[in-house]
Amino acid sequence: MYTQIKQELAPSGVRLIAVSKTKTNDQIMVLYNQGQRDFGENRVQEVVEKHDTLPKDIHWHLIGHLQTNKVKYIAPFISMVHSVDSLKLLAEIDKQAARNDRTIDCLLQFKIALEDTKYGLDLDTAHQLLTDPSFAALRHVRICGVMGMATFTEDTAQVKSEFEQLTRIFNTLKETYFASSSYFTERSMGMSDDYPLAVEAGSTMVRIGTLLFGSRS
Repeated sequence: MYTQIKQELAPSGVRLIAVSKTKTNDQIMVLYNQGQRDFGENRVQEVVEKHDTLPKDIHWHLIGHLQTNKVKYIAPFISMVHSVDSLKLLAEIDKQAARNDRTIDCLLQFKIALEDTKYGLDLDTAHQLLTDPSFAALRHVRICGVMGMATFTEDTAQVKSEFEQLTRIFNTLKETYFASSSYFTERSMGMSDDYPLAVEAGSTMVRIGTLLFGSRS
């Protein structure tokens, strides 16, 4: 399945983030040995443990909800935080990145799904964040794009509409705040059940777990 998905994504240049939460080191190494280097984790403790024991050329992506008091544990090594949903969190990432003499790539997470369990910004709160004077003072974070999760439903029209909404949000932010920023390019959307719709809507990163590893343990 890994090879099939990689071949599917290749023409569009979409990056595959293998969601390895709850998976063992041995399971991760199966994909690593096939060339996969981008892995996504939900929990800070789990990604720290895996970073400590697995090859150091793995790019770790934090895709789950991140609490400010846990940023310090991932700041030395995390490749990208997909789930930034407040200026407070962004400021803490900046502070911990500075302590580690790093710049950390981040995505702004938007709530595009109807489900109350999903986190994220709306466009108004994103505007407030990006125009806040304290945002302009941040020097060790880089906003590279947006992330969103569609509603878990069999209604493909709804899912497609939500992904298209995230692409419109990306385009608005790009035009308004990041027109001269070559790094503001990412739309992280699409998972095992809906990634073809996400790619069609303009995704640049898909986060796939179940299709690669099987159901969560």
